[in-house]
Amino acid sequence: MKRRAEIKWCLVYVFRSMGSSLFLHAEMMYRGASWEEGNQSYQGEFILLGVADRPRLEMLLFAIILICYVMTLLGNTTIIVVSRLDPHLHTPMYFFLCNLSILDLCYTTSLGPRMLVSFWRKNKSISYGGCVAELYISLALGSTECVLLAFMAYDRYAAVCHPLRYTTIMNHSVCFTMAAVSWVSGFSNSLVQTVLTFRIPRCGENRIDHFFCEVPAFIKLACGDTSLNEAVLFFASVAILLLPVGLITISYAYIVAAVLRIRSAEGRQKAFNTCASHLIVVSLFYGSAIFSYLQPRSGYSRDQEKMVSLFYTFVTTMLNPLIYTLRNKEVHKALGRVLKRN
Repeated sequence: MKRRAEIKWCLVYVFRSMGSSLFLHAEMMYRGASWEEGNQSYQGEFILLGVADRPRLEMLLFAIILICYVMTLLGNTTIIVVSRLDPHLHTPMYFFLCNLSILDLCYTTSLGPRMLVSFWRKNKSISYGGCVAELYISLALGSTECVLLAFMAYDRYAAVCHPLRYTTIMNHSVCFTMAAVSWVSGFSNSLVQTVLTFRIPRCGENRIDHFFCEVPAFIKLACGDTSLNEAVLFFASVAILLLPVGLITISYAYIVAAVLRIRSAEGRQKAFNTCASHLIVVSLFYGSAIFSYLQPRSGYSRDQEKMVSLFYTFVTTMLNPLIYTLRNKEVHKALGRVLKRN
């Protein structure tokens, strides 16, 4: 009897041990699976927080963005139509200006309508595919504009410093090549940034503290190493932002030197008016973009980052046609001729 009791207790101990081991093994597998699942990049919906916790500010921003968006549509559409209908504006300067207006129209339209609707909705979510498309298209168009503004500065340099050879330097082939390089480089940069951004591990986090899908906002969601993303973003920002700014600065240094050599006050004034509009647009756009992409993340608050993004997305695109048309007598005359014909 004693022998049987010992065997019985041994068997009970073995089965209990096996049960505990199986339970622990199952629990470890569950925890591992949960960790792996949480470590994957979220592929459902994203929630764009914006300023949802401040309804009054949200309504104020709705009104401002709506006004900016409508004025952007009207101003840039006017420039495109007038520059195409009036033969006097079939010049390299207005070819690039027409490209800039198309970029601004597409850029604001890729973000504006969805943001305006989101301000009125309690649900601030955006689908995974919608966020990918929004980031890719807006970044591509913004990058294209950075490169295009540098080519526009070279066009002004050729017009002021080499007026007799201007038509030879800026012929149709050169203009189309510059425009193509701008578009291809902008969309190529955006493709690389978008692929890297959506490979960032986010551990299931889907709340983006921004108004729209943007690379710096996604980097803040990361729960893993983002050194590669930050390095690629930095070098891309240098190539897309700082390099064009450097080329623009050199172009305008030559332009200022050439303008100072003009003897007549009228000639200097005309040359200044030719370049001042472009210089104002460049300062507004590059200044805000550099502030957003190249300043250290600890250097400013989240609200500052959001407002700067809204500024270069909506305010500068609204001001571009106003700056170019208000200071440009050629556009005024061309608009008058088009209206008379119609």
